[in-house]
Amino acid sequence: MVKLAYEANAWGGVVGTPGAVTDIGSGFYETPGDVVETLGAIASAGYTGVELFDGNLLHFEHSVDEFARAVEAAGLEVAGVYSGGHLIYPDAHEDELARFDRSIRLAAAAGARHYVLGGGAVRSSGRRDADFEVAGAFLDRVAERAEAAGLVVSYHPHLGSLAQSPEQIDALFAATSVGMCADVAHIAAGGGDPVDVINRYAARLKYVHLKDVDLSSSAFLPLGEGDLDLGSIIDAVVLARYDDWITVELDGYPGDPASAAERSLRFLTGHQPG
Repeated sequence: MVKLAYEANAWGGVVGTPGAVTDIGSGFYETPGDVVETLGAIASAGYTGVELFDGNLLHFEHSVDEFARAVEAAGLEVAGVYSGGHLIYPDAHEDELARFDRSIRLAAAAGARHYVLGGGAVRSSGRRDADFEVAGAFLDRVAERAEAAGLVVSYHPHLGSLAQSPEQIDALFAATSVGMCADVAHIAAGGGDPVDVINRYAARLKYVHLKDVDLSSSAFLPLGEGDLDLGSIIDAVVLARYDDWITVELDGYPGDPASAAERSLRFLTGHQPG
């Protein structure tokens, strides 16, 4: 039976750790604010799981049990942990692997099920064909490490990353065996058809992110309030025999995050797969 989680970044967005400017091995995504308060807000909105950035777990690196107790006290499970990197620069892979190894240890210790990889840098001169091959092979190395730690691993196509458009997504996934995290709003805003992507990668569909989007502005919206045909998308998820966490996400939304989370859950109540 599919379970519903919510991404903690709705309560603060995303920043990067500043040391990464000069030290690739220290670069993590992070949502500002009190993650324990966010756990309570997600539970109050009616969800049973949480996804968060690996950088937020750094604060509990020496007290992961404290984080696990807070998750349990909120009545939640850790559906996933999100990480990312440049991926395309072979000389930096050693440092990136050190960071990923740290991130993977934290995710596993926190009891996460999913480990989501994003990113893939875009050069100032644009994407090169070889970048997809390099990134794809490196993703396989990271995935092997995360799977050995008991995590379900997937790559998340994302606006502004190496794999944004349908052609870029295909080029990267042709170069790697990693699973697909289908974020339907990013796929659509990047010019793709989420239903088509889910259908074509059904055998590799490991995780799903749901949010709606205004395609004229690429602004993300609560479910049912944007341009996506979410009914058809959910049908495609069911057809792919997906039976795992679905995480609702709403980063960058200017409205009240708690109200938005509740509205998205009300939408899903009538459209939930499984």
